[in-house]
Amino acid sequence: MAKFRAALLKYLLFSLSAAVFFLSLWIILPAPNLLLLTLSVGAPEVSPWLLVGNATLFLITLQGAKRVRIHQIALVLSMTGLLVSLSPLSQFSTVAQRADVAMNQAFGTHYLHQLPKAVLARMRTTSFDFIDALRGIPIQKTVRYTPNVPFAKPAGVSLNLDVYRPPQVGQYPAIVVIHGGAWRSGSPANNTEFNRYMASQGYVVWAIAYRLAPHYQFPTQIEDVQAALAFIKHHATQYETDPTRLAVMGRSAGAQLAMLAAFAPDESIRALVNYYGPIDLTAGYRDVPTPDPINSRDVLKSFLGGSPEERPELYQQASPIRYITAPTAHPLPPSLLIYGGRDHIVQSKYGRILEQRLQSVGAQAAMIEIPWADHAFDTVFNGVSNQLALYHTERFLAWALKVKD
Repeated sequence: MAKFRAALLKYLLFSLSAAVFFLSLWIILPAPNLLLLTLSVGAPEVSPWLLVGNATLFLITLQGAKRVRIHQIALVLSMTGLLVSLSPLSQFSTVAQRADVAMNQAFGTHYLHQLPKAVLARMRTTSFDFIDALRGIPIQKTVRYTPNVPFAKPAGVSLNLDVYRPPQVGQYPAIVVIHGGAWRSGSPANNTEFNRYMASQGYVVWAIAYRLAPHYQFPTQIEDVQAALAFIKHHATQYETDPTRLAVMGRSAGAQLAMLAAFAPDESIRALVNYYGPIDLTAGYRDVPTPDPINSRDVLKSFLGGSPEERPELYQQASPIRYITAPTAHPLPPSLLIYGGRDHIVQSKYGRILEQRLQSVGAQAAMIEIPWADHAFDTVFNGVSNQLALYHTERFLAWALKVKD
């Protein structure tokens, strides 16, 4: 029985070492298909957990490595996994410094000095907290939440939104959040942790729906976004919203819609937050990443009803970069752009192109590139990448919307 238990323990340690090593590899490996995309997105974000797991298994297997061959293999796996899982954290300081520089260059060296001390005091004090990476980011549970508010019924399709308000009654700036999902999935229920967190920081967060492809194709989606914005302005008083201080924020497909809304003439939109959004749909169709885990061309065809050769005008109409014109047209709101360096859905180079185009017409824009991050990195709310993104997002929004204590 003792020999059986020893053998069982031996193979259990090996299996655990192999499993944690396998998960760690996705910190550096791109996902070849949709099935494995979750691993590629999630592994860098939970790298602190993988670091702890690899280190623990390394120390355990080290004790028997001289005597047992399988322990020696497990030791190599754990040591390799340990080095790989260190990758995001080893780069973090340099990336955080670059992000600080980008923010200061875009919005002014002293842009945070314009905020009341009480506002800064309730924000996150650091761009990464190892303990929060393990236990989660604390969020107030007293946020007021109103789900499923109907805002439009185009062609008989009921569209709803969710509203998150701060605990205390008052009047607040607002963030209009537009979900991602390749224009064909997703709902206002996505990213609830972010919405609750921002509401606890003194914003009314409006998470909106839009009709989905392929049954509904562009420009249906931006029409629904405009309907939601009109509803928000009309019902601002009822939901304690200052309609002159709106920010639009989107992720991926939602960021494309957010950009279209922000780059249209609308003085009430005071800020744009774009997480890994496509900016030029024609270029995205013709220059697909390798690997291409979601079949980007198929996604664009279902959204726009064909290829760029078949629907050239729609591809142009749906490309946010087309609307960034000379400063004499209308002023564009300040923009924060955050992209992942390992993104094989929307490549980070497009964020850099967008930043340069915005700056060329006199708009304020900062791009933060997170080298280890994949698409949808902020799905892991307490992940390494999202901690950095959240740190700058809340400061940017407080500055752009002139949040007061």
